[in-house]
Amino acid sequence: MKILVINCGSSSLKYQLIDMKEKGMSKGEFNSVAQVNGGLDNMINWSGKDKDLLALIKYIADEGARSPVDFGSAPTEAERRKLEKVLENPQVIKTPVVRNGKQATLGYQPDVWKGWN
Repeated sequence: MKILVINCGSSSLKYQLIDMKEKGMSKGEFNSVAQVNGGLDNMINWSGKDKDLLALIKYIADEGARSPVDFGSAPTEAERRKLEKVLENPQVIKTPVVRNGKQATLGYQPDVWKGWN
């Protein structure tokens, strides 16, 4: 499982390939990608192979569910546990994760990448 970072800002470095199994994603990197892709739930490959782990993540999320009016407040304990569980198990993250500065995609999206400068 890999993350591809393109156009890293250096003229000599056009892309960087990072093995997520070896390095993982930092919480900041994960949150940055999640923010531009609709949040934590959109980062997760819900049709992945590890059904038990996905069920646990879903259970943690359901346990801490809150009403829509609460979404402007700080994350709940359940939301923090869910994030930590995903970061500990990067195999549940949709791949490839491709970044271009503040832009990011999840999954294979070559048409989007072609439009990036």
